[in-house]
Amino acid sequence: MYEIFQNTEVAFAVKTDGEIERAYYLFKIIQSEPMVKIGSKITQFALKAHLPVEGLIRTTVFNHFCGGVSIEDCMPVAEKMYSKNVYAILDYSAEGKEEESAFDKAVDITLEVIAKAKDKVNLPFAVFKPTGIGRMELYEKITEGTVLTTEENAEWQRVLARYNKVAQAAYDFDVPLLIDAEDFSMQKAADNAVEALMEKYNKEKVIVFGTLQLYRKDRLDYIKALHQRAIEKGFHVGMKLVRGAYMEKERERAEKMGYPDPICDTKEATDKMYNEVMKFMFDNIDRMAIYVGTHNEESSYIFKELIDQSGLEKNDKRLWFGQLFGMSDHITYNLGKLGYNVSKYLPFGPVRDVMPYLIRRADENTSVGDQTNRELELLIKEKKRRGI
Repeated sequence: MYEIFQNTEVAFAVKTDGEIERAYYLFKIIQSEPMVKIGSKITQFALKAHLPVEGLIRTTVFNHFCGGVSIEDCMPVAEKMYSKNVYAILDYSAEGKEEESAFDKAVDITLEVIAKAKDKVNLPFAVFKPTGIGRMELYEKITEGTVLTTEENAEWQRVLARYNKVAQAAYDFDVPLLIDAEDFSMQKAADNAVEALMEKYNKEKVIVFGTLQLYRKDRLDYIKALHQRAIEKGFHVGMKLVRGAYMEKERERAEKMGYPDPICDTKEATDKMYNEVMKFMFDNIDRMAIYVGTHNEESSYIFKELIDQSGLEKNDKRLWFGQLFGMSDHITYNLGKLGYNVSKYLPFGPVRDVMPYLIRRADENTSVGDQTNRELELLIKEKKRRGI
């Protein structure tokens, strides 16, 4: 449909024949929902039982979707991507931790990424996930308006201190910071924390970015109200735009808890919400910065056209495209070749700690069948072109 994304020679230029073959077989497996569910269960059991499977995981699914186990491990991957005008965002992707020590470790690693990024033109952002630095249950209580105990209030102050520590470093080193979005049940608490950081650190330009999950029905109204507050208080708004990653879970929770389903009724409604928010932010770019995080060709093309028709430079630092490492190379590398700001989220961390992320990636690809089919179609096209 969109010719600019059809060039597989450009899309897979940094991949060896062996990496193309590995990607093809991985997506063939992901295409089968029963295989993914069985494989996830077996992998989780093997890791808990301390069976020697980490090597196998690393050479297959880990190396396809992750940059490495450490920051330094990621650098050769990041440099190879940058040779094709694609930037890397180092994303410490250990998930499911609940201990204060793990939260402090996540902050320390994010600070290391910021320190690395200040001297590396190919590392344009740092990033963290709200539940990487605080307990999900605590976010949920604050979102619901539950009165916290003295201990919980002290705990929340430590969470906010972590937000501020990372944002202050980002501001000091002039490295923009992306803060991810998560479940509806906890997002209001995270949104409020992020807005406070924007008000503090985004006075002259965007340093702190929040994230909007645009499968939510209320997000256009939210960004319009936030924009108005930004005008009144004198700060800039940065947002990463994604469609959302927790749809089935959100619907089940809404039904169980008896509140209205917060998710758009159809995929078409989600697509419409995504594109409307993207256009609203672009129309107000004098006070905003946009990171269009999507694997959707149509939204990527619309954003490209908005840039082209605006007279703004393709590489204006307020305008970014982004995809996940291991997915949608046809969008990423073709945009990079054309000179737009485009990046890959490059997850890293110990294999065991990153497994929840990898299992979620596989589950999401399985549930979004069109995505997996598109990956396979492009890989088959490139295999034929290369004769492998």
